[in-house]
Amino acid sequence: MELGTAKVETNRKKKSVVWDWLTTVDHKKIGVMYLIAGTLFFVKAGVMALLIRIQLMYPESLFISGQTYNEILTMHGTIMLFFAATPIILGFMNFIVPLQIGARDVAFPFVNALGFWIFFFGASLMSLTWFFGGGPDAGWTAYVPLSGRDYAGIGLDFYVLGLQVSGIGTLVAAINFLVTIINMRAPGMTLMRMPLFVWTTFVVSTLILFAFTPLAGGLLLLMLDRLFGAQFFMPDMSGNVIIWQHIFWIFGHPEVYILVLPAFGIVSEVIPAFSRKRLFGYTTMVFATILIAFLGFMVWAHHMFTVGMGPIANSIFAISTMLIAVPTGVKVFNWLFTMWGGKITFNTAMLFASSFVPTFVLGGVTGVMVAMAPVTQLYHDSYFVVAHFHYVIVGGIILGLFAGLFYWYPKMFGHRLNETLGKLMFWIFFIGFHLTFFVQHILGVIGMPRRVYTYLGDQGWDGMNYISSIGTYFMSVGVILLVINIIYSAYKGERISNGDPWDGRTLEWSTPNPVPEYNFAQTPQVRSLDPLFYEKVHGNGKMKPAEPLQDIHMPNGSILPFIMSVGLFFMGFGFIMINMNNPWVNPYLVVALGSVLTFGAMIVRSVKEDHGFYIPKEEIKEEEMG
Repeated sequence: MELGTAKVETNRKKKSVVWDWLTTVDHKKIGVMYLIAGTLFFVKAGVMALLIRIQLMYPESLFISGQTYNEILTMHGTIMLFFAATPIILGFMNFIVPLQIGARDVAFPFVNALGFWIFFFGASLMSLTWFFGGGPDAGWTAYVPLSGRDYAGIGLDFYVLGLQVSGIGTLVAAINFLVTIINMRAPGMTLMRMPLFVWTTFVVSTLILFAFTPLAGGLLLLMLDRLFGAQFFMPDMSGNVIIWQHIFWIFGHPEVYILVLPAFGIVSEVIPAFSRKRLFGYTTMVFATILIAFLGFMVWAHHMFTVGMGPIANSIFAISTMLIAVPTGVKVFNWLFTMWGGKITFNTAMLFASSFVPTFVLGGVTGVMVAMAPVTQLYHDSYFVVAHFHYVIVGGIILGLFAGLFYWYPKMFGHRLNETLGKLMFWIFFIGFHLTFFVQHILGVIGMPRRVYTYLGDQGWDGMNYISSIGTYFMSVGVILLVINIIYSAYKGERISNGDPWDGRTLEWSTPNPVPEYNFAQTPQVRSLDPLFYEKVHGNGKMKPAEPLQDIHMPNGSILPFIMSVGLFFMGFGFIMINMNNPWVNPYLVVALGSVLTFGAMIVRSVKEDHGFYIPKEEIKEEEMG
């Protein structure tokens, strides 16, 4: 047994860097890969936003054509929501949640790796659309009949298949987090002692489970319409275009909370840490999170007030939409009361977290405005809705994610980001954000419609469009400063040997830097909410172990998740080829190749026994003392 263990250890150490990352099932490395992939797509979608605002900077601009504008607009929204914000959030979840609950890994490490690679290859599949005649052009909501085979080109096939593949990855990741949080909490970590970020992860994983499923069904029906001549959404063949809107928004509105609730969780970790206070109203925050998630499924049709559902349906969805303001308001006041009387440290993470609160409130207030069905008749297709949406998405989610990045960066990478560059980035990005989107409320009220690629001058829109575009340059400079900060800090940043640089309150700060592969040498015993802070006050400042030091079982890495995902990529691309003119190879051969790769890897996984390996306690003791 010892010889076998030593052999495994030797083989592990001989892995090349590339092979190690391709085969890893370590939740921390997978979290970093999610963050890197999400950041790359965030930059890509940000460049598209910059192109949109350059086009709209002046009336009757000829910078890009209407067709190109529609493609860029569609890809910007789709990438930002599905391939940028979602993976960055999953990156934080992967790295932080197991540490916060005292677990050595997620419940299903193999499935965790599979979820990442499926997401990545699904996003890559959709990105290929630019090399095959242009991007999808029906808007990120892909309303039919605009997204039907009679109006949209092959770009929509890349949209449909790319989202189908990547959605599978997101679904399996959510199931993994649910099982992890339910089954793998450290002794004493009751549900009501879990950090708010863990609670939001748990609730969001439930939302993903129930929201991505109807999206997958809707995309399947749309694929059958486009590729195989079905008629689910074809009005001239007795299909129903409104059904797509219902299916999409049954997913689409919970998706907003899938993105924003983790930001709530991050802010609920950062504000107490830098206010030197326990989170005010923890119990009410937990129940407010659950209530927001529940109501999030009750309001999808407020996106459809102008469809003609009738006054009764409109009234029901309007009232349920306004109700969400109540638990959200509870959270806002609890954050403010947490800061009230605290010894606040306004570092970069705290600047982003505290600025999140009033910015998101503004997005919420305009949300209540558009919740009123008669008002929405005026606002619906105007720039007012664009402004509201971006105050929620950028002002809420992105500010929260930046707060989490600066807060957890030392734990993830072993050094701080530069505070001077960070604060400069905050002010430039924050000012640019408000310059970009605040004036869009006014543009919408005075009549500028959304999704137009040009406009006539002398309508009162010129100046505000110019200001909005200038704000986008500010935001771009802010992101460039972040990239400079990351590169600079990698070489010159303050190295953190202490695992607790912020004097933290939760379990992740009890681990050393860098976090070892096994996370905790001994599973910690949790005795209170904010367990590390409790031990600092009532103990010796270190977590008490719940078990003796012993050999630790760890899973082996595997290349099979990568191979399965490559197979799904080929299957999706093969189906897309059905609509190509004169494909260079039979599409069904490509589908067959992908099927062989995916199902062959599944069979190998099923029949090959893999019991993992043990890290000897002597090695653990040496590492902990070193």
